[in-house]
This record gives sequence, C-alpha cells and structure tokens, in this order.
Amino acid sequence: MPPPQPLVGIIGKTNVGKSTFFAAATLVPVEVSNRPFTTIKPNIGVGYLRKKCVHVELGLPKCDPKNSLCIDGWRFIPVKIMDVAGLIPGAHRGRGLGNKFMDDLRQADVLIHVIDAAGATDEEGRPVPPGTYDPIEEVERIEFEVNEWFYRIISRDWQKFARHVDSGGVDVIDALTERLSGLSIKKHHVVETLRRTGLESKKLSTWSEEELKKFAYTLREISKPMIIAANKADLPQAEENIRRLRERYHNRIIVPVSAEAELALRRAAKAGFIKYLPGDRDFEIIDESRLTPRQRKGLEYIREHVLKKWGSTGVQEVLNRAFFELLDMITVYPVEDQNKFTDHHGNILPDVYLVKRGTTARELAYMIHTDLGKSFLYAINAKTKQRVGEDYVLKDDDVIKIVAALARR
Repeated sequence: MPPPQPLVGIIGKTNVGKSTFFAAATLVPVEVSNRPFTTIKPNIGVGYLRKKCVHVELGLPKCDPKNSLCIDGWRFIPVKIMDVAGLIPGAHRGRGLGNKFMDDLRQADVLIHVIDAAGATDEEGRPVPPGTYDPIEEVERIEFEVNEWFYRIISRDWQKFARHVDSGGVDVIDALTERLSGLSIKKHHVVETLRRTGLESKKLSTWSEEELKKFAYTLREISKPMIIAANKADLPQAEENIRRLRERYHNRIIVPVSAEAELALRRAAKAGFIKYLPGDRDFEIIDESRLTPRQRKGLEYIREHVLKKWGSTGVQEVLNRAFFELLDMITVYPVEDQNKFTDHHGNILPDVYLVKRGTTARELAYMIHTDLGKSFLYAINAKTKQRVGEDYVLKDDDVIKIVAALARR
C-alpha cells in the first residue's frame, strides 16, 4: 500500500485568514469569520500538490490516474491538511484554546504559519488599521508558543528520565525516540538534533536547562519545519512588510499569499465562469456575459493586485514548497509493465507515490506490498530499461517496476 500521507498543519494567530487558506487549499466549506476562536475543532481536508505529470516527459498522449488527478498535463497529488484553533499569547500554558491547539498539532509533519502580512490584526487577533502591527513580531510570538510547547512536553519529568537512561545502559537515541513518539518524532530527527546542538556526547542528566531548551527548539525545527504564508499580500501595506520579512528571515521560505483571491478563483472556476488551475499565473474568462459587473471588477482586482504583482495567489506554491523543499519529498511512479508504463489492468501510470528523497528501490517495494519487499529481487528503471538493485536511490519522477520472487496477494 502507498506510504502514509504526510500531514500539514496550518497555524497562526486568530483572524489572519487561516480558515480562508484552508478553504482555498481544500475547497472544504468551513466557517470563515473574524471572530476569535471561530475554529474550535480541527478541520481535516485534502489539498493537492501540483507537479508536471511524467506522461508528458515520456511523450505519452495520456495517463490513467487512480490515486491522484491529471489535468492538462499537471499531476495533482493529494495530501492531508489540518486547520487548528488560532493561537494567542500564552497558548503553550493553556491560555485560550492552547492545550487543544497543541494536542491537535502532535501528528503534523510540516507547519504552514499563516501571518497577516498587512499588519491588520494585533497580537490577540483583533482587527486594527492595516500597517499598525508588525508581522515580524507575529512570527516571533507564534513560533515562541510552538517551541515552548515542545519544551514543556520534553522537560516533563526530565531528570527522572535522564537518570534512568544514564544509569541503565539504555541507548540514548532509542530512548529519546520512544519518549517523543507521541509527537511523531522519528529516529533521524533525534540524531540530527543531537548533532546540530552538539549534545550527542553529553549525558542526559548533565544537560543544563538552557541545553534542554536548545534541544527542544531545534527538534521542533527539524521534525516540524515551518513555511511562512504571508497572507493579505494584495493590500498595499503588505509589500514593504514582506520585503522586511525576507530580509529578517533570509534563510526561511516566505511566500506572498492571498487566500481570499485563491478561494474566489477556485469558486469561479468551479462555477464555470473562468478557466483556472491552482497555481496558474493567470485565468481565462470563459463567457464575459455571465459575469456581473461586481464579479468582473473582483476578478480584475485579483489579476492586477495579486497575479501580476506576485505571480500567483501563493496558496499552491506554499503547499508545493512545504512538501518538495521543507520535507524534501519526491514523486515516484510504480508500474508492472516497464515497456507500456502500466499496471496489470493496463492503466497508464495509475499511481504516484510521495516519498522522502533518499528512499531506495527495496523500501519502495515494501510500500507497495510487504511481499514485494520481503522477496525483492531487483527493480527496473522503466525510463532507461536498466536493472537496478535494492540499494538504488530513487530519483524524482522515476518510473519503477519491482521484480520479486513472491507475487502480490
């Protein structure tokens, strides 16, 4: 069976457009309001990554997608998206809906931090005149809350845990991984965090509070990396703020976004007014006569103040960069006939798998079916027709046939 879909969590303070971003990315109807705590229960939906379909590269006239979509030569790959309650200062201590919010975040693999790039909401999420609140402060406050939440979980009964590990001959990495498994922490996250913080050779019981906090903050950055969605980018005050954000966080991914524009375009496309695919740089009006003057004016505003200015609404770019850059994932197409690129039913390139860069051919075999992994013999790169071994590291957009001793049941 395919690998489990990574889960992206949408975070941010109240009233910055998180629910609008979620609705735009998933087209799931949710209550959108400027009242704090509109989002109380997490909304779970399906969004899509957009990538050129490999059937175009192979010169095939079409494909027969089963676990994804293919539209105009673009493959749309489903991913799970979760929108949780908005954060306010003190959330890591349970203020507002802090405890509920943080608990919902445990399973997320990557975080989209939606901010008000126009500075039109204060630290509590209350509306203020655009340009009167600094989004840099917003980034700092929200990330502090998430990092402190991580620290509070990790530091709970730390000395007791540390003494047990240090005195019992227990493997430190295994012990930490097991202790933090509820946060979806994997072994490689722990290894990289210890290396990056320089704590790999120190006994746990000797860590200072400052070192423990450094470990917790770094582990959060590695296991749940954040991408910043600079929302409300169509407002005049946003442009200077986005420049400042990029200057301040030059090593971070910051994407100008207009979630409202994306939602409007998707709804207009669904109604048949325009031709538009998520991530397009422009749209095409299908029939001018069907549009009201207000609708025409709204579409023209989006074209001038969003698409021409920023190149897209940013929603699709955020999703793509979260998975393909932050999580460093690639796409792979398993097939059963390497010559026709089909499954055993004759479907052309039916499935696309989203896997971590560095995944091997044998690991892919296990993802498809346990029997294929156990009895793996070799794989065939369908593009080159070359035979590859179990340690072959998959490349982006590889088309792979697995050859095994045991047939799938």
